[in-house]
Amino acid sequence: MTMNQQQPGKIYRKRVADQILEDLRGQILSGVLPHGAKLPSERELAAQYGVSGPTIREAIRVLTAMGLVSSKNGSGSTVTAQSDTLIAVSIAAVVQFGNMNARDVFGLLAVLNTYAVQLAAERATDEEIALLRQAAERTAALDTDSVDQAAGKLKNYFHMLAGLSHHPLLISLCRFITEVQIGLAVEMSGGKLERIAGTLYGARMEIVEALERREADRAVELVQGYHRRVVERIQKTQRGEEMTSSDPGFSQVMASLLAGNVALGYGPGEN
Repeated sequence: MTMNQQQPGKIYRKRVADQILEDLRGQILSGVLPHGAKLPSERELAAQYGVSGPTIREAIRVLTAMGLVSSKNGSGSTVTAQSDTLIAVSIAAVVQFGNMNARDVFGLLAVLNTYAVQLAAERATDEEIALLRQAAERTAALDTDSVDQAAGKLKNYFHMLAGLSHHPLLISLCRFITEVQIGLAVEMSGGKLERIAGTLYGARMEIVEALERREADRAVELVQGYHRRVVERIQKTQRGEEMTSSDPGFSQVMASLLAGNVALGYGPGEN
């Protein structure tokens, strides 16, 4: 058989693999295969589609890379499709391929939180804002907390702030980037997170008070000021001048944070 005779077969097999991938992907995204569902075994899928095992393995590998499936040796494959995870995978890819640096990440979160408080002033209930106040009050003494405790309390505050927007896509974006920003702040401060956010307790409370009064413009001003002060403080840290994507150390930290938050699903922090 000549090379030219072999080529069509390769193209055909590739098309079959792509079709299987798209079929399984469609079932997952449509909810036919919901989060937590077990996929049929490789042998069962191969019989179902009338293809070989390697073709099925390739489709599962791609679904795993997309964050739609989790595969473990001996346990088969499980659907892991959740909106937060899918968004996280997409953002992580954009950040890494685009060589975004810390300023880019911080700036994006400032814009997102600005929109979040605008919506929160209109949509949040009094009870929800009261819960945000409680979350803010728990950040009053970060200097007495461990790094993990302080980071958890800050994440919880900003996750709740985003949640008041009642905008699902915005909430997911804010949650993921908040995780990355706070992780970067911890790294840049050498684990001394209170030096960056500890004395900004009053600013966090002012944001709550503006929402309580339904003063959207004031809340926006306060959020923008908060993020500006955080960036200024990080720039004054020992690693502040290295906040560029060209710094190998920074790039490694960013990649690690992105991968970690995607894998963990960036939970809501401390409640």
